[in-house]
Amino acid sequence: MLAVKLDAFEGPLDLLLSLIDRNKVSIYDIPIAVITDQYLAEVAKMPKMDLDLSSSFLVMAATLLDIKAKMLLPAEKDEDGVEIDPREELVKRLAEYKLYRSLAKDLEKDYQEAEKTVYREPSLPEEVRRYIPPMDTEDLLSDVTLTGLLKVFHDVCRRQIDRMDPIRSQFGRIEKDPVRLSDRLIRVFDYAEKKKYFSFRELLEKGVTKQEIIVTFLACLEMIHIGRLTVEQDHTFAEIWLRWNENCETTITVEEMEEYD
Repeated sequence: MLAVKLDAFEGPLDLLLSLIDRNKVSIYDIPIAVITDQYLAEVAKMPKMDLDLSSSFLVMAATLLDIKAKMLLPAEKDEDGVEIDPREELVKRLAEYKLYRSLAKDLEKDYQEAEKTVYREPSLPEEVRRYIPPMDTEDLLSDVTLTGLLKVFHDVCRRQIDRMDPIRSQFGRIEKDPVRLSDRLIRVFDYAEKKKYFSFRELLEKGVTKQEIIVTFLACLEMIHIGRLTVEQDHTFAEIWLRWNENCETTITVEEMEEYD
């Protein structure tokens, strides 16, 4: 239905609600004969409009006349034998329109009030706004235990087993050379130095075989032991994160890592 806005009414539903308010009746019990006569009288008073603009008012007039005619006939009944009120559909439309009109007025009021609001420019110094409170590492790591690390390790191992094809797993395979702790330690060292901050689970999932996952786990523990990596966890059972420790005083060279068995 087209939106029509006149000096007094914004559309046929607005005109109907005005007539209902004028007669002081409920929209759920509309005296259809009276309202129809008054509606037609109001439409007749309207100035000549473009056909597209006046059509919505004329359609509503036809709807009211149709309802008025049905009210004069014996009432129709539904499948359960309950009488069908010809005004029911019109009442639903009026109730919805009244609700939306009320909400629109509330929004308009809020918008007008918002226009009166003036926000002050930030006055805090740049140094204060950029300040980050120091982190209490002892409190942050209080719930991080080797049990949590082992749980992540077992979860990754279980995921590797679930991804295994039960048929192809029975095929013969070419054995690779054993994974050396020194090689994995160098790889973890380079990865951590580059990434700076990463998930412990993410690191373990880079292992293809169970042996690679185990050796990666041991290399990670060694890096934590020497202080090159610190462990972070927001709360119990949360994701475990590893952070590269730039301030670590313990140094380890590639030659020293290659000596690990």
